[in-house]
Amino acid sequence: MSDTKIHKFHCDLSGIELPSSFTYPMHYTPHELSKLAASEVMDYALNQEQWRDELLAGKMLGVLVVKDHDGSLGYLAAYSGNLAHNGEHPYFVPHIYNLLEPQGLFRTGEAEITDINHRIKAIEDSPEIKKLEELLNDTLAKHKNEELQMRQAMETAKTERDRLRSEGNITAEQEAELIKESQFMKAELKRLKKRHTIEIDSIAQKLSDLQASINELKTKRKAMSEKLQQQLFRLFVVRNARGENLDVATIFERRLHRLPPGGTGDCCAPKLLQYSFLHNLIPVCMAEFWVGRSPQGEVRHHGHFYPACRSKCLPLMEFMLQGLNVEDNPLIATHNDDEVKIIYEDDFLLVVDKPSGMLTVPGKDDEAISLLEIVKNMLPKGESALEVHRLDQATSGLVVIAKTKEIQSALRQQFEQRKVHKTYLALLDGIPAKNEGIIDLPLRPDLNDRPRQVVDIENGKQAITRYRVLEHHGDRALVEFTPLTGRTHQLRVHVSHPQGLNCPIVGDMLYGTACDRLHLHAHTLRFTHPATGEMMSFTSEKH
Repeated sequence: MSDTKIHKFHCDLSGIELPSSFTYPMHYTPHELSKLAASEVMDYALNQEQWRDELLAGKMLGVLVVKDHDGSLGYLAAYSGNLAHNGEHPYFVPHIYNLLEPQGLFRTGEAEITDINHRIKAIEDSPEIKKLEELLNDTLAKHKNEELQMRQAMETAKTERDRLRSEGNITAEQEAELIKESQFMKAELKRLKKRHTIEIDSIAQKLSDLQASINELKTKRKAMSEKLQQQLFRLFVVRNARGENLDVATIFERRLHRLPPGGTGDCCAPKLLQYSFLHNLIPVCMAEFWVGRSPQGEVRHHGHFYPACRSKCLPLMEFMLQGLNVEDNPLIATHNDDEVKIIYEDDFLLVVDKPSGMLTVPGKDDEAISLLEIVKNMLPKGESALEVHRLDQATSGLVVIAKTKEIQSALRQQFEQRKVHKTYLALLDGIPAKNEGIIDLPLRPDLNDRPRQVVDIENGKQAITRYRVLEHHGDRALVEFTPLTGRTHQLRVHVSHPQGLNCPIVGDMLYGTACDRLHLHAHTLRFTHPATGEMMSFTSEKH
């Protein structure tokens, strides 16, 4: 095993069976070999003093178990982004394209954009622009005062005219003088306003000219940035298992008809696969894991394994894995009709018990049959099955389905107005500090890694959950949850986040640790029947 990037296992591998197919990187349970490699990489990395603080601040690392030319097992290691402000370290595989190369395209392009930033800041901070802004504010205040004084004078004159008229002793000539005075003062106010407008416009125009220069530079900066990004992604050329090469920009153009997000190609998974394909190594299994503190707002736990991100890595993985025998995507697993249990049915609606792993409604790719489609197939010809609400694919339990659009609309209104009472049961990987309470953490989508959600105090939507610990099972807890709002992944983030319960749901691939399934179950459901007005209550025991 001569390649310096391939590391030998330091432990005994006898008795560990090789996987029959390669890891599906978007949703997986790490193989034992991946776990052992990850443990060794973590030990090595955290013992490097020059990286320790940066790693403990939070970093995604990855491992790829490979066979070399002689069939010997070893593993490759990678980190996402950069480490210690450097793109290359002997222990880890290199970047697909090193953006930090001193004379490279990124550095030269970045220098040009930085120069424009300096020019913009120089104008924004220039004495001239500050002087004009102060002059504009002072002039506006001065004009406001002059117009106020003029209006007060007009009001005083009007009061005096009204007094003279009320006495009834003025002549026709005096009345004409009073009218003339009123007309003159009104005209004088107009002339004053006109002078003020001319003076303000003159100052504003000078400011506008400077702002136009700033806007012109910003437009130029945007165009340069987009051009640079396009050029850079043409340099990120990735290879697949068939030996075919394609640049990242082209992959995204063909798959999504847009430019890749920033940082595409710098994650662990593409780096590891790229190195293995370029050096004729055979990929066996892979995993990515988090080291250090969780980023603010996100849920990442030290030592936990995570799937590759969807926004940056999914299109690359679809290309790079071509030619490999890859595990089936568990998210498109097929289900049988008999897995869906109808709890209640009448002429207006149904309540069904959904198994874990089944989509509630058809997905974008239409690869897996959904609950809605199965229920529709169960109904007599001509009857409809209409979505009212959804459960996450991995969540099991109660779902209400309407048979008519009118019932669908009425039920949705109850959900929107929070008139539907729902409880969930979840098995947590840990024991909450308190036996009951309320979690109030606003959520928004992770724009770079949907469908993940993040906590965002400023921009997130309100998300509130009430919880109650029911039982302890060793170092795990069975907890009942009542969501008071209905955000995507609300319960999963609230229990996993450090500001929540800091105890992920057992089997939560996105926010905790994968296992046989996500142990989250929609336990009870109570709503008013839209047609009869009767209060309907249903319970499904945890699966």
